[in-house]
Amino acid sequence: MAARADNGPHIQTMQKNSVHDISPEIVLDFLQKTLPFNELDNDALKRLARQCIIDFYPKNTLIFKQDVTEVTHFHLIQKGGVKIYLKDEQGQVTLKDFRGEGEYFGALPIIQNTTANLNVETVEDTFCFLFHKEAFMELLQSAPKVTNYFLRSMSEKLVRTAYKELRQHRVSMRTEGSLYLFSAQVGAIVKGEPQTIDAEDTVQNAAIRMAQLHIGSLLVKDAGGEIVGIVTDKDMRNKVVAQGLDYQTKIKWIMAKPVQTIDSHAVCFDALLMMMSRRIHHLAIKKQGRITGVVTTHDIMVLQGTSPLYLFREILAQRRIEDLYQLSLKVPLVVRSLIEEGAKANNITRMITILSDQILDRLLTLMIEKMGAPPAKFCWILMGSEGRREQTFRTDQDNALILEIPEEPARRQNTLEYFKIFSDEVIEHLVHCGYPRCPGNIMASNDDLRKNLRGWKLAFDQWMISPDPQEVLNSTIFFDFRAGYGDATLAQELRKHLCAEAPRQEIFLTHLAKFCLNTRPPLSFFKNFIVEKNGEHKNRLNLKESGLVPFVDFARIMALKHGINETNTLGRLQLLHEHRHISQELYNETVEAYEFLMQLRLIHQLHMLEEGTPPHNYINPADLTDLEKKTLKEAFEVIRRIQSSLNQQFHLREI
Repeated sequence: MAARADNGPHIQTMQKNSVHDISPEIVLDFLQKTLPFNELDNDALKRLARQCIIDFYPKNTLIFKQDVTEVTHFHLIQKGGVKIYLKDEQGQVTLKDFRGEGEYFGALPIIQNTTANLNVETVEDTFCFLFHKEAFMELLQSAPKVTNYFLRSMSEKLVRTAYKELRQHRVSMRTEGSLYLFSAQVGAIVKGEPQTIDAEDTVQNAAIRMAQLHIGSLLVKDAGGEIVGIVTDKDMRNKVVAQGLDYQTKIKWIMAKPVQTIDSHAVCFDALLMMMSRRIHHLAIKKQGRITGVVTTHDIMVLQGTSPLYLFREILAQRRIEDLYQLSLKVPLVVRSLIEEGAKANNITRMITILSDQILDRLLTLMIEKMGAPPAKFCWILMGSEGRREQTFRTDQDNALILEIPEEPARRQNTLEYFKIFSDEVIEHLVHCGYPRCPGNIMASNDDLRKNLRGWKLAFDQWMISPDPQEVLNSTIFFDFRAGYGDATLAQELRKHLCAEAPRQEIFLTHLAKFCLNTRPPLSFFKNFIVEKNGEHKNRLNLKESGLVPFVDFARIMALKHGINETNTLGRLQLLHEHRHISQELYNETVEAYEFLMQLRLIHQLHMLEEGTPPHNYINPADLTDLEKKTLKEAFEVIRRIQSSLNQQFHLREI
């Protein structure tokens, strides 16, 4: 092992005394829990396990040096973690990935028979299972499922490289990006065993224990040792000190239950979204059914540096509606940081949705404080891209109200008047918050869009049972509704009705499928882009209407056909795939194409905002790199394939 230089990592090469044999049973147990090896039969797993050795790499060991290291072994991380990066001729480092337990490196250079294509350096003390390249190649030749897994992960490099070009070409970097948020698993950032306290213990002892350990929470155990709750320093302040409770009060009376958990393999971004949407600051980490630690918002903020949590907290802190107006202008700053860190479109739109939902939540809460408690239950529903959780910048409003309207005339009149004033004012405030009015008047301020549950069921039945083609086209925006604020059970009941009725309405679904076929991919016979010939957007193509809408329509039609209650496009596609309504190949192609188109749209709109131009969906293909053009054409080709699928399912005309 080479001595470590003062200013950099030490390099480790394969030495006889640096590796060790290991019990095949230990390796076998690990492989049975790790993709793609758990696809192998038991005999193949045992053969592979017998060929394994184990190596230990201290923190800051450079295991692979790009273009230098001869890769003789496939490395599977058993414990610890590595960072993977490129270094150019000027010494500039580009961070590519972080990998932890159960992940691998070394497959690509073995398959391509080249030296290491990237630098691989440990970020903590790390143990790896090593398989000689001959054993690895033999495995690929004998196990098609394993081969497909590795080839699949490598084929995705084209799209990832296109994403990287998009970021570098369109967005000038302002900070040194950190991929931690989207690659680091929550289980990898929390060290040590979770700290606990008995449910029968006192709040005073809990406070003493937290102070001694310098932590802000304790998991609570029952008499049988099961985790039944969590107590935090905030609980101590709000439930004990502020309420004047006796310090001998038992923990079980103030703890939060049940404990909110997240899988240890989830990435930090998902943990952050979960904590923001549920307004909590702690998540218990669960691994193989056992709670192994606690992750906090502070842990993630320390990792990330600049966090959307700051804007989230700013929204929650506002006491006047007018103070919300400027906060939506900060959303592009959050999006920029996410793009710099390598976020895909789905990550970005989910974060925009969370922040927009919180602005709406705070606005409506303050409106109710101003007007007084509403006279009846209600649910403010969101539709269109808001309903699908696919908002970009300055998304038009699409909303409505489900009300419980009393039968008694005086109360009925009072309820209708309250929600008329309420809706008009909310819509106006949302305009000031940066959400333009819907050009088609699909807003709760429209008297026709404030109905009781029965009224909405009848409206949907009318669209489906006696479908007029033009009305069907105009009504599609409503079918993506979700609860935004208020009594969510009203929206859930409407969705339940829709999922039961829609699969039976073949004529309606056929109309939707025909409309989807009307959108032609903007490619000529010779695979050139078809752009606007004149007008304001000459030489440009509409990325939303020509590119994204067919994917949204396809996912909606198939979800309605099969009674799926999800509204998000990628969520719908995933469920369709899981229930075997679309093939693995079509699912993979559709997701990759849709995410690339959405990514291109987001970066295009962010670029316009930063130039002080109102964002739109028209892009000039001439502004794209060759790789971006190639990937865009491949995405448009996928539209033909999903249209062909609809044609077969609904027996429509040939594509």
